[in-house]
Amino acid sequence: MSTRPFALTAIALSALVAGAAAAADKPMADKMDNAAKEKCYGVAMAGKNDCAAGPGTTCAGTSKMDYQGNAWKFVPAGTCATMKTPKGMGSLSPIKS
Repeated sequence: MSTRPFALTAIALSALVAGAAAAADKPMADKMDNAAKEKCYGVAMAGKNDCAAGPGTTCAGTSKMDYQGNAWKFVPAGTCATMKTPKGMGSLSPIKS
């Protein structure tokens, strides 16, 4: 009996396991990247928000206007309140428009 089919099966299974392990690490890497960032409201350009854009929108990329007060963008931690826009400064909480 040939061992070739078994070898091919072992290689395929190894590739699947390696792919699953790599996929499992991705969300953790994203969380670590986001840990050094903060949500900053009122600084995103239209359609460039990371999330939260108010009623009638779904999430990322759905803000309707530049510097929309209820849409946020991830920025480096500690920089939000110093970000100047034509409508004022960035905010760690939603801004009433």
